[in-house]
Order: sequence, then structure tokens, then C-alpha cells
Amino acid sequence: MTQHVQPTGAVAGYRPERTLRLSVELRRQFKRRRTLGVYALMVALPLVLIGALQLGASEEAQENSRINLVDVATSSGLNFTLFVLFATTGFFLVVVYALFFGDTVAVEAQWGSLRYALATPVPRMRLLRQKWLAALVQSVAALLTLATVAVVAGGIAFGFDDIRTPIGITLDQGDGMLRLAGMLGYLAVHLLVVGALAFWFSTITDAPLAAVGGSVFTMVVFAILDQVEQLGSIRDWFPTAEEFAWTDLLQTPIDSGDLYRGVIQSLVYIAIFTALGFRHFARRDVTS
Repeated sequence: MTQHVQPTGAVAGYRPERTLRLSVELRRQFKRRRTLGVYALMVALPLVLIGALQLGASEEAQENSRINLVDVATSSGLNFTLFVLFATTGFFLVVVYALFFGDTVAVEAQWGSLRYALATPVPRMRLLRQKWLAALVQSVAALLTLATVAVVAGGIAFGFDDIRTPIGITLDQGDGMLRLAGMLGYLAVHLLVVGALAFWFSTITDAPLAAVGGSVFTMVVFAILDQVEQLGSIRDWFPTAEEFAWTDLLQTPIDSGDLYRGVIQSLVYIAIFTALGFRHFARRDVTS
């Protein structure tokens, strides 16, 4: 009998690193109706905005020589993509990140499958890490899907011309695509703050809606407080302080001060919220 048991007490052949592989978790998550619904929205939203811009166009707006947000949005596919990102950064993408990360643990606890996953046995910290990584892949993929559809559909509708910034600067397509990649990279990191917050809440509650709604509500509150000028420099430390810093990449030369501050501040919040999530889950009773 002893030859079938390892010194640790585990069955012979058991390897913790082989349990719950990331590819398995990703396949499982991408098959969920929630995931398919989110990606359907990511594809549909740019198409709806294109229809709205085309239907809302008027001769008066077309003859207006002043560059405004709508005129810039319809000048090229890249401009339309920037408009989509600007329109979705404050709330829509926040909800998407919160949804993917808020479901990591809470939905498993609600279904009652969490205790069975740990009894497989999957090490507790490995299970949480794999779910965190799966949520990250889903969130970034959703952001890239939104941008890709916006570029392609916007290019077909408005042409594949150069970028025209709101202040009249023109950027060629090559430079524009590089800057767009930088914007998406910044957004992927900044939005991970709300993802990490939802992840922490997901380890606390058994209700996915509470984890998702709680993280979104928290970010909305900070966004509102960020508009209160009487708070002064305190606002610079809010997690929403630099949410639109990616627009600095449209400047020539690029002002990278707020970008660096936004990335560093986001990474600090991400580390804190993720660590709190792992700490709480390590002590959580998942058997009851």
C-alpha cells in the first residue's frame, strides 16, 4: 500500500501543477453564455454606433469647419475607434472587466461546485490563480475584440484614412496604429484595477451580482468624487484619476507624465486588491 502513497500523503502520480490547466479553464469559461453574450455586445456596439453616427449626420454638421468629437469620429476608421474607446472607457468596459473577474469564485460558490473543484484535489491557490488568469485573458480579449471590430467596421464605413485629432493634428496610419496599440495597452492595465477589485469581492461573497455590482458601484463613486474640485490633490490618488490618460498619446510630442503615473498607480491598486483576494480565499471556509 505504501508504494501508492507519496511522502506528502498524496496518491502516487499526483502532481499539483497538472490540475486545472489554464487551457481547460479557458475552454470552460468561453463556452458560458455570459461570455458569448459579452463578446456579442463587443461586436454589436461599434456597428450600432456607426449606424447612429450615419443616421445622425446632417448637412449642417458636415459643413461645420470646426473639428468636434463627432466630426473626428467619422473622418476615418481609426478616428471612429478612438471615439468608441472614449465612449466606453468610463462605464461599459468597467462593467465588462468587473463581470469577468467578479464571477471567478462567487459563481462557483453559488453553484456549489467550488468545494468539489478543491476536492479533485486542486490546490486552493492554484485554483484561484488559474481563475484570475482566465478572467484576465477574457477581459483583454474582449477589449481587443471591441477595438478590432471598430477599426474594420469603421474603416469600411468611413475609410482607412489618417487620424485627425480634435486639435487639428494629423497622424498617418502607421503612427496611428502604434499609438492605438499603446492606448489599448494602457486601458488593459488601468481597467484591471476594477477587475482586481471585483476579484477580491468575489472571494468574499457567494453572490456574483454583489461582486460585480459592488466593484462597479465603487468605481462610479470614485468617478463622481473625482469631479469635486474641493478635494484638491486627494483626487490624484483615486483609482479613476487617470482613466483617460491614454488620450495623451494623441499629442505631438506625447506627454507621458500622466501615462506613467496611471500605469504605476494602477499596478499598485491591482497588487493590493489581488493580494487581499488571495489572503481572504486562503482562510475561507468553502465546505459550508
